[in-house]
Amino acid sequence: MPTLLVVDDEPNVLYSVRKGLATEDLEVLTAATAREGIELVRQHAPDAMILDVRLTDMCGLDAFNRVREIDPRLPVIIITAYATTETAIEAMKRGAYEYLLKPVDFHRLREVVARAVELGRMRRVPALFDAPAAVQGEVDRIIGQGPAMQAVYKAIGRVAPQDVNVLILGENGTGKELVARAVYNHSTRLGAPFMTINCAAIPDALLESELFGHERGAFTGADRRRVGKFEQCDGGTLFLDEIGDMPLSLQAKILRLLQEQQFERLGSNDTVRADVRIIAATNQDLERRVAEGRFREDLYYRLKVFTIHLPALRHRMEDLPLLVDHFVKRFAEKLGKHVRAVAPEAMRRLEGHRWPGNVRELQSAVKCALVQAAGDVLTVDCLPDGLGTASVARRTDCLEPVVGLHDVKRHVEALLRAGDPDLYKKVSLAVDRVILETALHHAQGSQVQASELLGISRTTLRARLRALGLIRDRCSLTDPGHPDQKLSTA
Repeated sequence: MPTLLVVDDEPNVLYSVRKGLATEDLEVLTAATAREGIELVRQHAPDAMILDVRLTDMCGLDAFNRVREIDPRLPVIIITAYATTETAIEAMKRGAYEYLLKPVDFHRLREVVARAVELGRMRRVPALFDAPAAVQGEVDRIIGQGPAMQAVYKAIGRVAPQDVNVLILGENGTGKELVARAVYNHSTRLGAPFMTINCAAIPDALLESELFGHERGAFTGADRRRVGKFEQCDGGTLFLDEIGDMPLSLQAKILRLLQEQQFERLGSNDTVRADVRIIAATNQDLERRVAEGRFREDLYYRLKVFTIHLPALRHRMEDLPLLVDHFVKRFAEKLGKHVRAVAPEAMRRLEGHRWPGNVRELQSAVKCALVQAAGDVLTVDCLPDGLGTASVARRTDCLEPVVGLHDVKRHVEALLRAGDPDLYKKVSLAVDRVILETALHHAQGSQVQASELLGISRTTLRARLRALGLIRDRCSLTDPGHPDQKLSTA
């Protein structure tokens, strides 16, 4: 269970925070002195910490320095009743996570604590692709043994020790954050700060302040100086998730930072220097956004010094049993279940689903199935609704659908990196699948009409459908995108 440590010399603050934040998913420890809090950091290794800057036995900055010596990755939230104190500002410069004023708004505090606890777990729990026996303690494993994931592992191994920017491309739910953490965990900056910003989750008006900080009076509501993530992350690694959604007005400032390693806070003319490694990720087609004028071309090439392409789950279905087994073992104990196996029919159902939400969707599906499981085997009845009632025979020698020429190029590059044989056949089958499925949908499942639209004979059409594994039997065809819908082949 995640742990929050609160250090404050006011008993009413300790009581209020404990009552307001302690839940079945968060344990709250309290200390009334700096020395007691430092000892609790040693004993319990909390996931996040709230630290008052004015304590009876020690200066808050000295206490912060001691905490950083014990655990440099611990996110520390500074709170103070003195809005003008420079101690909190200095602590933020040295890597504190956030700075809040008393009386604390509990709604705001809950949000900050939730993010700090998650960041603390990300820093503390490594994301690795090593064999589990090689690592002691809790880890987040990147699962997969097929050619596509082997190419990803090789890419991580090549770029992690090199101090260059990394761009991670992949659909939502493919594990871009895990790969970013793996790059950090294998880098020379391990132990230095690691921070993450979701560029799509923060309003444009606040994102610049979040990244670069601001001076007091820089805009309405800026009642004190704020140190941004770049300054806090000096010497470390910053993960910019969903960078494709970053506004153009901010991209120029990011570009200058990458080029010169310096920037100014909002409302200031003073230059701040920061040595930060950038790992960026997006599910957007950045080349298309550049062509449309929605992403700076110079920033794009600055970010893609080294690019890692993450395959969609439908493009590495050979890894699905490994992922299912991993999630069953990971969540069964937490949910109080004693599931030891997955029924063959349930596994076929899972293999027949297209997984538009990728690994994240699979994780949710397994967790839902575990909640509904009554015995020691996951059956079809345990699976969530929407996974369909029929599975499509999956051929191991063809790729799942691609959606555009950019995807075709990406798959060709992935296959080349993996040294995969029969490249032309596999890519041709993938493109055929898109063409045939689209034509059949347009023809409402009629092969006669589809063959006329395609300009090929019905015999040729049926032969290609069999090669793709789309024909289930002689009288029906199941669309893998809509497992419940049978299309007539008459």
